[in-house]
Amino acid sequence: MAGLRKLCAFVVVVVGVPAAALAASGPSTVSGSWRELHAAPFAVDGTSVWTGTRLIVFGRRPLTHSADVAEAYDPARDAWSRLSPPAGPRYSPGYRAVWTGKEMLAFGGFHSVAFNPTTGRWRELRRPLRDGIIVWTGVEAVGWGGGCCGDAFSDGAAYNPATGRYRKLARSPLALSSQRPMGAWTGRELIVFVSGFDPDGRPYPARLARAAAYNPATNTWRRLPPFPRAGLRFAGTAVWDGHDVLVVAAGTNARSTRAYDPAANRWRRLRSLPAGRIGATAVWTGERVLLWGGENRNASTDPRNGFAYDPRTDRWSSIPRTPLSRRSGSVVAWTERSLIVWGGVTPAPVGSRSAPTYHRDGAAFTPAS
Repeated sequence: MAGLRKLCAFVVVVVGVPAAALAASGPSTVSGSWRELHAAPFAVDGTSVWTGTRLIVFGRRPLTHSADVAEAYDPARDAWSRLSPPAGPRYSPGYRAVWTGKEMLAFGGFHSVAFNPTTGRWRELRRPLRDGIIVWTGVEAVGWGGGCCGDAFSDGAAYNPATGRYRKLARSPLALSSQRPMGAWTGRELIVFVSGFDPDGRPYPARLARAAAYNPATNTWRRLPPFPRAGLRFAGTAVWDGHDVLVVAAGTNARSTRAYDPAANRWRRLRSLPAGRIGATAVWTGERVLLWGGENRNASTDPRNGFAYDPRTDRWSSIPRTPLSRRSGSVVAWTERSLIVWGGVTPAPVGSRSAPTYHRDGAAFTPAS
């Protein structure tokens, strides 16, 4: 996703009111408005990238996963366009994508492709990357870890689209993880955190690291101090703010917020989320973290709103509730002006024989200037 900017959050300070009373009243709310988007041609179960002008969505047809589909959204015209997808395999479990500034690189377990929106052309890639975490460094797509169905991996590879070359990453000191690894690209290193628990929920030996940094220029890893105290049973999500890696919605209650400073090699504790979120998406605006989606740990919290975190004030604010129906797995993107939330799935009622509902509608939130 592109860097996010100009999101304004407002913190209410009341003179003479005890801090406990302010905390009980809940977080302040970001000022702004939602607008509904035109519906897309079809729902997609897949991945997306923001190119700077368009949102490209690519994946499989929901439920059947029988064919690749692709479409693009232009916020300036509030219009969708169909894209001619490449011929893919009969089945693919999913894709993870990065934007290089020129192409979308979409890596799947059985099928990987690149798409150039300027020419409208697709090309097949020779190999996938490990899909636990994939980042774009400015030169290479680097993938590490992941796994499926009880498996977990602790190796990785890098792909350079300019040369078409793949290379294997040096062995890391990290423990295998039954959950997806979490991390962020700092401009110099890939910082990776893992839960430290095996697929059966047992902790790995202490000699295996829970956090490490990979330097692609030297193809070396360095061991980092682990996520403090509560650990990463709920792994949360991470973003780079230019100084720290901010880890949010982590810990045993999915509310912990921490900052890791690579230069000082140390953690510090930040204000916890107002309510726990499992599997949410975090993005950096250039000023604040936006956290959207995921499963609520607090049933009284509406899943159709999100949270904004300002590291300058160490404060969380609420994002107003979206007009969309309740769902999970939505695409989240920032357009340099608005937050786009699109698609997603609503599970069938418990005990029902009906299929889940995959959505092709969306909405955009524009903060007040």
